[in-house]
Amino acid sequence: MNNIATRFTIKDLENLSGIKAHTIRIWEKRYGILTPERSDSNIRYYNSANLKKLLNVTLLYNAGHKISKIAELTEEALSQTVVDHISKGGDDSGYMDALILAMINFDQAQFEQTFNRLIAEFSFRHVFLDVFVPLLFRIGIHWQSDNITPAHEHFISNLIKQKLQISIERVQQTVPKTNGVVYVLFLPDNEIHELGLLYLQYELLLRGKHVIYLGQSVPMDNLLALQSVFKKITFISYFTIKPAADEVDMYLEQFSRILLNNRKDSLLITGRIVHNKLEMPPNVKMFNDLNEMVNKI
Repeated sequence: MNNIATRFTIKDLENLSGIKAHTIRIWEKRYGILTPERSDSNIRYYNSANLKKLLNVTLLYNAGHKISKIAELTEEALSQTVVDHISKGGDDSGYMDALILAMINFDQAQFEQTFNRLIAEFSFRHVFLDVFVPLLFRIGIHWQSDNITPAHEHFISNLIKQKLQISIERVQQTVPKTNGVVYVLFLPDNEIHELGLLYLQYELLLRGKHVIYLGQSVPMDNLLALQSVFKKITFISYFTIKPAADEVDMYLEQFSRILLNNRKDSLLITGRIVHNKLEMPPNVKMFNDLNEMVNKI
């Protein structure tokens, strides 16, 4: 996973494009969309050019173009048609295909163009929750399957992070409401995945809330310092990989005992690791996803 993948199985193509392997084979035989190669051991594989072409084809196919018409396009015409489609805007799936292409090609210009079209059509909330979050989910699946490398994931995640930070900068100029509640946003010790937490900061600031953003990898005992300053705190966290699934119960019990005992404070959590939790300690509440948390805060 330290090198960019250059060989892909048909299952890899299915995962990355969303097109079933059976359909890809039909397109390959009937329309000559792809030209697989064979390894020294006679195993079929597809190169990076095949993948990029399939992603282009998928984008246009999902946009309503007939596969027979797409197959007639030259490589140059195919690329130009994709550019024209992106420039006109489209539905969420089309935008996501364009962003995946930008990631595969490390093409920041295409990312910027796609994002600008998205933000011209939709609110930032829609862009993040309905495009970026599903995109990151798909990327997570591809990374686990070795279809892409950490370099791909870092490239697209950092671009999304930039857009979040710009949006946060725009809304944090508003003087927060002084209703006595302070929202402290943090990630547990050794947790570094902060895109979801940054988005929650954006939403809270948009609502005029008093927010203190601590960010990545905050030891639990460090949070005690805030309780000596603020009378009522709503702690918010997002569990992606830490604490580990078998350590969540212990973490929450410890958090409740150390930080929530004999106070009016509370802890709100979401994230992949906590989805299957049924019981929570007192003053701890779990949300299934970002959207649910945003709507209930």
